[in-house]
Amino acid sequence: MAARGHVQDPNDRRLRPIYDYLDNGNNKMAIQQADKLLKKHKDLHCAKVLKAIGLQRTGKQDEAYALAQEVAALEPTDDNSLQALTILYREMHRPELVTKLYEAAVKKVPNSEEYHSHLFMAYARVGEYKKMQQAGMALYKIVPKNPYYFWSVMSLIMQSISAQDENLSKTMFLPLAERMVEKMVKEDKIEAEAEVELYYMILERLEKYKEALDVVRGKLGEKLTSELQSRENKCMAMYKKLHRWPECNALARRLLLKNSDDWQFYITYFDSVFQLIDESWTPPAEEEHSLEGEVHCSVEQAVNFIEERITEESKSSRPLRGPYLAKLELIRRLRHRGCNDEYKLGDPEELMFQYFKKFGDKPCCFTDLKVFVDLLPPSQYTKFIRQLLDVIPLAVAAENEVALPGDIKALQQHLCVVQLSRLLGIYHAMEKKQKLAVVRELMLRYRHGLEFGKSCLKTELQFSDYYCLLAVHLLLDLWLEGEEAAVWQCLTLLEEGLSHSPSNAQFKLLLIRIYCRLGAFEPVSELYSSLDAKHIQHDTIGYLLTRYAGSLGHYAAASQSCNFALRFFHSNQKDTSEYIIQAYKYGAFEKIPEFIAFRNRLNSSLHFAQVRTERMLLDLLLEANISTSLEESIKSMSLSPEEDDIPWKDLRDNRDLTVLFSWDPKDRDISEEHRKLSLEEETLWLRIRSLTLRLVSGLPTLGHTIQPKNSEKTAENGVSSKIDTIRALLQQLEAAVDSGKKFLEQKIQYPVLGPPPTRMAGFFSNGSCQCQTSLFYLVSDIYELDTNGLDDSAEIQERIGNSFKSLVERLTDLFNKCKGDLIEVRDGTLKTHPNLLENLVFFVETISIALWVSSYCDSVLRPFKSNLQKKKKKKKESSVAMPPVFTHFLDYVTELQTLTSNVIDHIKGLEIILTALKLEELSLKDTLLLQEEKKFTKTVQGKVQSSYHHSVQEIGELLKKRLDTIKKLKI
Repeated sequence: MAARGHVQDPNDRRLRPIYDYLDNGNNKMAIQQADKLLKKHKDLHCAKVLKAIGLQRTGKQDEAYALAQEVAALEPTDDNSLQALTILYREMHRPELVTKLYEAAVKKVPNSEEYHSHLFMAYARVGEYKKMQQAGMALYKIVPKNPYYFWSVMSLIMQSISAQDENLSKTMFLPLAERMVEKMVKEDKIEAEAEVELYYMILERLEKYKEALDVVRGKLGEKLTSELQSRENKCMAMYKKLHRWPECNALARRLLLKNSDDWQFYITYFDSVFQLIDESWTPPAEEEHSLEGEVHCSVEQAVNFIEERITEESKSSRPLRGPYLAKLELIRRLRHRGCNDEYKLGDPEELMFQYFKKFGDKPCCFTDLKVFVDLLPPSQYTKFIRQLLDVIPLAVAAENEVALPGDIKALQQHLCVVQLSRLLGIYHAMEKKQKLAVVRELMLRYRHGLEFGKSCLKTELQFSDYYCLLAVHLLLDLWLEGEEAAVWQCLTLLEEGLSHSPSNAQFKLLLIRIYCRLGAFEPVSELYSSLDAKHIQHDTIGYLLTRYAGSLGHYAAASQSCNFALRFFHSNQKDTSEYIIQAYKYGAFEKIPEFIAFRNRLNSSLHFAQVRTERMLLDLLLEANISTSLEESIKSMSLSPEEDDIPWKDLRDNRDLTVLFSWDPKDRDISEEHRKLSLEEETLWLRIRSLTLRLVSGLPTLGHTIQPKNSEKTAENGVSSKIDTIRALLQQLEAAVDSGKKFLEQKIQYPVLGPPPTRMAGFFSNGSCQCQTSLFYLVSDIYELDTNGLDDSAEIQERIGNSFKSLVERLTDLFNKCKGDLIEVRDGTLKTHPNLLENLVFFVETISIALWVSSYCDSVLRPFKSNLQKKKKKKKESSVAMPPVFTHFLDYVTELQTLTSNVIDHIKGLEIILTALKLEELSLKDTLLLQEEKKFTKTVQGKVQSSYHHSVQEIGELLKKRLDTIKKLKI
């Protein structure tokens, strides 16, 4: 073998096979190889750590941790061991242990640049900002490089951001950071743009806007080159903070002369013009207007400036939208101020018409004009739309009367007009027949438009997709007006659209919403998966999936959906730490506070709290049958009734409620009020669910007290404090329920594509709430019986007996609200009853809570019965009077068993009906449907039928498990 150019460490060669096994996921072989190596080389620390990584990945966490700590206690300083331990601790989610590792390494090798920088990054992972500052300075003393010095400065800023006392932040951390940077400025040691950015950030946070402006405009500002117009944007921000409107105006004007299509500068230009008008500012007679040049301070100047931009645009080789939209924006502002100068700019209707003629074939034309339609008087809407239609080159096809576009440009223009018609409320004012005629026309145009997209790839959208979406929106209007068949046609058209345009997210999102509204969750999982949601989208649009997952009886899919969402939230903590470290390494200091804020926003996410709570309730529902398994499940989840880890005061609603396109007028669209009410409703429902979970988690903690009358003993054991916790939680639940009922009294109606309502209304109306609350009150009574004993508790026993009777009655009422056909055919139209499915799901949940509470009753009554039987044997009496509570409990269990059996029989009946239902014949009878549509109608109805069948099966299976457990409840 040829000689190497350098001597390789023999240990690297020995460890290589273990690394390879770990990289390939062959963890068992890695462990075996490490064991072999350790027999020969007992002191090879890295081999032990690699073995620990293998153990960690095979689920033997305790062994892995013990082995790692064994190596860590030796305070290793070799690279291999340190890096392997870092990887292991990261996989264990124990980043704090990495800091201890490198603290020890730095003590042993105090002049190592590498170990000091690793220590700094280890502190960054756990957010130890003070130690980061010290580590940064220690590093700078060893190796005087600018980045290390500024790591320390940035750590001071992070201390100021995280300080709870804002005064401390402004008087200590930030001034110290400022002095540190000023020292470098005086010594002329500022080298990089990142260092100037950091200085600017400090001054901005200290509200020293004048000094920040001087930095940007001065010599240091010349280093700000990485972003386009970075200096100008920073100057603009400071001018606004300082209310220096002349400079603001002059700079915006100058930037618009360079690029008359930059919208942000038009906004700044208009803001500054009207500020100067309000302040009656006049330019100085002899001096220059401002530091940035000429200033415009009157409406006339603004009008002339915009006209000049339009004239310049006409000479441009590329058409620019900015100047034309700026003219409409100026008209709007003048109207808002009640000025009479708007006539100088022209008629808004004519300007929009001219804009359409110029840019109507661009998809952005609609979104551009959407902002300004309020400038049109309602009486002119129809005339305006007709005017736009007249300029579109449409050719009349021979076989029908509908004028169709001959090319993609004409199609885009017509689409823009159709969208504007919807926005202006023209379609909403139509009668049912007219709406159906428009739907037919839109679908005709959609199918004709597919001709232009024959060469499109599967990942590309068809040019005419919006026609299909608009037709669906019209059908949704008809559905809300009581036309049941319309919703099925919605699904049919969307499935057809998706077959031609498989990557269209809007088709998928609409299908998800409509299927869920109909109570069919089965097709939704696949649709959501095909959306391929990335990162933050699991928080912003995840609610579309998780809201309906468990409530429609698809327990396995619900569990999977929750896991998917939680995986993202849990990885957020680790991922954000890595982003922060990269930002330090590459000097992107301004991004670090953004990453921290992003992490906090996700940790406080409403959706995160909801998914976590629902997932734990779901796990208990699926896994915990009796008190012992309930106790194990609660223990494995680290649940405690005393602890509430939801940040109620800081909850953030990160849902994207506008993810579905809407062309509705403002009065029909989602408003800010809807958002606030939806957040309030979601928070109330989350509080009820969270308190239910905590009350359930408190059941195993009560246990059976051996010496019931010894109050000191019970207090010592902590049991009496546990019942106090249960009672306190029960009071909180009552308060939350009252708040929920008051909220529902408002009878809020969200837009059809607005935020989906919670399950709270059903929870109250079907009686689940009263049942569950009664069950938790029963726990309190049983505990009282346990404490007082049987002899002095006639009143309590009677109360418990009455509770048992009333519970059976309430559960029977709840079952009665589950009765009925899930799908019925009415006048040739399908009608679904998803509320029956939701009621069945609530019944399963309530019967499970009843079972857990009954199991607690059983654990209390069983020892009492055992004692009575012992007494009976001692006294040799043939009959010792049995207290009535035993009879009450046995009767209750028997009735519970009978009721559950009846529900299971009902579910079997539903399964038979769903299997026998011939939906295909129904869909083929409808002669109005085209052959193409009939195929998709059949598919849609089949999906809904299959989903209902699946739901009923899963609910039935779970109830059978509950019934088996109830049968075992015999004292």
